[in-house]
Amino acid sequence: MPRKTKLSAEDIELFRREVGPVNPMQPVNRANLAKKRKQPPKIPTPQRDSLLERADLLDTFEPVESAAGDELAFVRPGVQHAQIRKLRKGHYAIRGELDMHGLTTAQARRQLVAFLHDSRMRGARCVRIIHGKGYNSPNRQPILKSKLNVWLRQCDEVLAFCSAPPNDGGTGAAYVLLSTR
Repeated sequence: MPRKTKLSAEDIELFRREVGPVNPMQPVNRANLAKKRKQPPKIPTPQRDSLLERADLLDTFEPVESAAGDELAFVRPGVQHAQIRKLRKGHYAIRGELDMHGLTTAQARRQLVAFLHDSRMRGARCVRIIHGKGYNSPNRQPILKSKLNVWLRQCDEVLAFCSAPPNDGGTGAAYVLLSTR
């Protein structure tokens, strides 16, 4: 441990002359953590209606059956490997969440399209979609997970998606990386 050197009276006087008059700062015991959040813009009714029509078109393909433990993964061509690694590890800030537990396929599809559109309008880069593992479905198969796997691939604004890490929902949730354009 280094020794403290004793300052002479001359050194102290020289320091005070060079620094000049000083006003002590008032102690601040709290950090200002409040962030102003932008309100998402209201979606005009005609635009919302076209979204819902688009939602009806998303279900044209039948998904391949998947098990509750199967991981979801999709990457559009041109997406950098570093972005995918960050997404898989959960390094992106989650800017929105959609929980589809208990929804019918039609309800889930409509909510997904509206959620993705709203997220993009707010400038969200990464969102989490909780689809569940299908334990309450017939034959304990994840119906919404299979559908989500197909729906997200058909959405141009989705650059990539993958199952969340175990501490954030695991194979019952998906991280979705959205285009910023």
